[in-house]
Amino acid sequence: MGRRGAAPRKGDLREQALLDAAEALLEHTSLEELTVEAIAKGAGISRGSLYFYFGNKHEVLAALVERTMRTIRAEADSTAQDAASPPVDVMERAVHGVERVWREHGTVMRAAVDYSALHPVIGSAWNDTVEAFARSMTQVLKRTGIPDEHGPDGAAALAGALCWMTERAFYRAACSPGEDLAHATATTMEIWRRVMNG
Repeated sequence: MGRRGAAPRKGDLREQALLDAAEALLEHTSLEELTVEAIAKGAGISRGSLYFYFGNKHEVLAALVERTMRTIRAEADSTAQDAASPPVDVMERAVHGVERVWREHGTVMRAAVDYSALHPVIGSAWNDTVEAFARSMTQVLKRTGIPDEHGPDGAAALAGALCWMTERAFYRAACSPGEDLAHATATTMEIWRRVMNG
């Protein structure tokens, strides 16, 4: 029974196939041009079957964003739980983790930013993820001696501003020809280090 229960259900596999197909299509198709037919075809199922899982392409994108955001939130959780490593090491690992997600799922990440203002579910998933990372990084900043207070120079305010700066730096690098995510990572980490070292 344990083996049977652990196996993915057919519906779960189909849903994942739809999300994988949508992510692949977004590599060369804008959301406006993306069609339900193309997503279904990419997943190897009928258009009618797609509607069993999602009402429209926006719901597909929202689920795709949520799947990708879970990866980042897991990284944030790992960061929050590491109280043994030096704070700068924790920060560097966290920023490298964000870079990895941008490399592996850049099309989804760009779509999340591009459509967050137009689609409340996507916007909420994106904002919640950045804020979760900011809460984790607040704890890291506090370990460097930055005060835990509510003013603009408190750990929470600085972590929030730095996390949104990091998000924008990676978004710009991912959208701009000739920009490099590794360069964005290095610059972002340097700014974090200067704040952490006071």
